[in-house]
Amino acid sequence: MTALTPANQLTLLRMLLIPGFVILVVYGELGWALVVFVTAGITDALDGVIARRSGQKTSLGAWLDPMADKLLLLTTFVVLTMPGLNLANRIPVWLTALIISRDVGIVLTVAIVNLAIGRRTFHPSVFGKIATGTYILTAVAAIFFNYFRVHSVVVDLFVYASLVITLVSGVHYIWHAARVVDTPAG
Repeated sequence: MTALTPANQLTLLRMLLIPGFVILVVYGELGWALVVFVTAGITDALDGVIARRSGQKTSLGAWLDPMADKLLLLTTFVVLTMPGLNLANRIPVWLTALIISRDVGIVLTVAIVNLAIGRRTFHPSVFGKIATGTYILTAVAAIFFNYFRVHSVVVDLFVYASLVITLVSGVHYIWHAARVVDTPAG
């Protein structure tokens, strides 16, 4: 089976949309940026459905899909944090730094555990999935209200919801990692 299945092609398309999204935000084309972001979200939904229904799940897709998701969300948060873009709803630097730190911490933990004590499996947690959903809603709200150039308390609420779920998912991940380390490889 070829690694470049239709599902993996959609994932690659999502990654290729990221620079376009950044350019559109930087040049103040927030309506088009929202269209690109939503299109990327649709490719995320479709690639999983296509892979499952066609029986074409690949190891490449298992790596690419979460990486594409992380790249899109982290890039979105970074660009929405940038000063000088005249955004009515900037994402606070502290939130972007916290989210990046959490993700880097997770990747480093998995790498260190696998190198130090052998292969261990880390499954996504419900809190991680809630965090991803919250980040997506935060980004969509920020882009949407920035398009209308009005500050919105909705964005503020999503920012604080993102803070809470980042902390909860981070603590849960540490707890889960400790349990995985204590479990013999199987």
